[in-house]
Amino acid sequence: MRKPFIAGNWKMNKTVKEAVSLVKELQDKVKNVNDVEIGVCTPAIDLVSVKEVVADSVIKLGAQNMHWEIEGAYTGEISGPMLAEMDIDYVILGHSERREYFGETDWDISRKVKAALKNDLIPIICVGETLKERKKEQTESKVKLQVEAALSGLCDEDVKKVVIAYEPIWAIGTGESATPEEANRVIKHIRQVIKAMYSAIADEVRIQYGGSVKPHNVEEIMKQEDIDGALVGGASLDAESFSQLVLKTQQIYAG
Repeated sequence: MRKPFIAGNWKMNKTVKEAVSLVKELQDKVKNVNDVEIGVCTPAIDLVSVKEVVADSVIKLGAQNMHWEIEGAYTGEISGPMLAEMDIDYVILGHSERREYFGETDWDISRKVKAALKNDLIPIICVGETLKERKKEQTESKVKLQVEAALSGLCDEDVKKVVIAYEPIWAIGTGESATPEEANRVIKHIRQVIKAMYSAIADEVRIQYGGSVKPHNVEEIMKQEDIDGALVGGASLDAESFSQLVLKTQQIYAG
């Protein structure tokens, strides 16, 4: 059975003091969780301080982006070796906000995925369609192209480490959410895409859902057969809310 993974994406929120306060409160609420993997992906400025807090806890730490080069004249960027030296666990790659606001392409994401794996970082690769693409019934073709580009050229062992996050762009931060059944259908399709590329290990790859996941809907989402977790935005900025997502997921898997 794939271990469920609930990860928080804080986006551009939380000063260092706020970040430390949040993870201290969160780790107290989830300290007895064993059946669910828990991660928080913080702004780069928070990583060092948060790492000190969560070092001996069940919470793993992730970055929100990285460059594909190991060093160089890339002002404002962070490299894989920099994150690896800090013993960071995860890095979000290809989030729709990075694609939309900063012009990142599928080719960029592919290079970042390879760089992350080379530095022993586990990429959380985001894929998803816009509202316009959804209305044109292009969801499956869109995520197929994104997944194929991100995973192209990897070996089986690396693909097994990767996490895919299906995040329909129209559901991010809008209060709207795909129905659990709809999300599961698309995630099942993503698994079939992976299976066509890497047939032997496709069932080992964890695929999350992201898009307005809240305590009131997480149980129905996590009960779906192909959904292995959630990449959470707004609800991860509050310790009580995020811990409820984790605890409710644990109840489902423990039961």
